[in-house]
Amino acid sequence: MLQYIIWDVDPELFRIGSWPVRWYGLLFAAGFLLGAQTMTHIFKTEKKPLSDTDSLLMTMVVSTIVGARIGHFLFYEPYMFIQNPLRIITPPFEGLASHGAIGSIIIGLWLYSRRQSSQASGQTFWWVSDRICIAIALAGAFIRFGNLMNSEIFGKPTTVPWAFVFLRDHEFSQVPRHPTQLYESISYLLLFFILFWYWRAYRNRSAPGTMVGIFLIWVFGFRFVWEFFKENQMAFEDNMRLNMGQLLSIPAILFGLILLLRNFIRPASLIPIALVIQSSSLCCQCDYKSALPVSEQAQSGRCEELISDKKPLKIRYFQNRITRAKNSISKLSSLT
Repeated sequence: MLQYIIWDVDPELFRIGSWPVRWYGLLFAAGFLLGAQTMTHIFKTEKKPLSDTDSLLMTMVVSTIVGARIGHFLFYEPYMFIQNPLRIITPPFEGLASHGAIGSIIIGLWLYSRRQSSQASGQTFWWVSDRICIAIALAGAFIRFGNLMNSEIFGKPTTVPWAFVFLRDHEFSQVPRHPTQLYESISYLLLFFILFWYWRAYRNRSAPGTMVGIFLIWVFGFRFVWEFFKENQMAFEDNMRLNMGQLLSIPAILFGLILLLRNFIRPASLIPIALVIQSSSLCCQCDYKSALPVSEQAQSGRCEELISDKKPLKIRYFQNRITRAKNSISKLSSLT
């Protein structure tokens, strides 16, 4: 008989008077604090003002909480904006959506990059965004582990040997289920190590936005997959082919792909292709001109002179090669 993991952890760690200290809140704060230490290391290594890390931490905390809170009600409970808008801004702040957090973080980082200190020290939007992804991946791993401690956002029933039985949840049947909180937490932790290694090895050669692209594809690609193993958060998702989390992940994945394609397919790499296309078009022009009547060949020769005067040196090189080839062909034809 399979021995499943019985999960009966109290979400409250201890109480200070009537105020409970919960595992989720503690892990949430720990993720941000360790992320701040990571950014301090990055700022020291790249010789950026360490005083800016405090402003960056505050920007991240406010952007994450506000965006995740608004995002939850916007995507999952939009009727609350009319029925009970105070619930959005009052404790206990239940309900956070990572997709909403990403949107507000983008706005927060753009505002941060517009500061005088940021501009003076070269902290552009893409510079900050690429590096903050490392800290966000680490914080995400802690937050998802906090969901496990809260016995929430778990998976569908399963018979895998590592399944969890969440005894403290009474919304769904207490049967062995996928610990999707752990799936996501581990994937975020792996991303943290990958991005940190990439930053150490390629930060001076990496195109702006590359790490953001990797982050978006990894986080929301895995999110899309893990959603197949999760119980839906809201009842209206039960009739959807893809749930809300998956639908919201698709634009993020596409944007990440666009960033990577933009960075790896640079305009300079297209120059040889453009030259080949240009030379091919010139060849076609030459073949066409050779078939013109004698009366029109003089005008076409004047066209060649105008083109040769205005083309760059590299394209003129191809023209010269084409002209020599045409002369060789005409000599051979005269000999025959």
